[in-house]
Amino acid sequence: MANLQGREAIAVISDIHSNRPALEAVLRDIGERGVRRIVCLGDSLFGPIDPLGTARLLMDEPRLVHLMGNCDEVLIRPEGAGPTYNYVKPLLTGEIARWMSDFPAVWTDGDWLFCHGTPDANYVYLLEEVGPNGASYKPLERLRRELAHVHARLVICGHSHVFAARKLPDGKLVLNAGSVGLPAYEDDEPLPHRMASGTPYAEYAIVSEGSAEGGGDPQIEHRLVPYDWEEAAELALRRGRTDYATAVRTGFI
Repeated sequence: MANLQGREAIAVISDIHSNRPALEAVLRDIGERGVRRIVCLGDSLFGPIDPLGTARLLMDEPRLVHLMGNCDEVLIRPEGAGPTYNYVKPLLTGEIARWMSDFPAVWTDGDWLFCHGTPDANYVYLLEEVGPNGASYKPLERLRRELAHVHARLVICGHSHVFAARKLPDGKLVLNAGSVGLPAYEDDEPLPHRMASGTPYAEYAIVSEGSAEGGGDPQIEHRLVPYDWEEAAELALRRGRTDYATAVRTGFI
């Protein structure tokens, strides 16, 4: 996966949400494709499937740069609420908590910028907006204005769990890498809404330098990786989480 300009390809993973079987399949796929650098955009352990198994895989992965997701930030707080927090928080060892506390908010590789939500806030959607009728994509001109202060030609995010790529009027490219482990969910903030990829496959992206023939834009490869989502769903059901089980089995909520 080398490129003419010398910058190595980067595999971008995000929003694992404790789905260790999905992560195993994605790491295997990345290895088979010869990619030697991985950036994880965060929200790795917040889920009922296998948070400790997920942590072990990530902490033992030498190729990995890990960013702070909004759910990572929730987990390292001393107090929280909700069934997922109450399940995962007591499992975290001091070693895992220290590892998570060191995650940066953003990471850059030249003129590529990586973040969880937006470059300024990990709890805000970058590509989407939420209104009374649910979530929809922001107009490109509004997105251009919101990213005018960001001096990067490629901005890569996660958070909404839905793969998308948008070319902005000023030439910037914005990519959402999708979700490795939780293809659908519902949330009450800032208003009730649902996000769904519509597929149970584990998703990630590979980005590499573009060619002159392609106008110099980065090349994006959207990867859909099959894995044993029935195993993941069964692990979620053991914790009483039918919502997670339905999401990983179907890609819908």
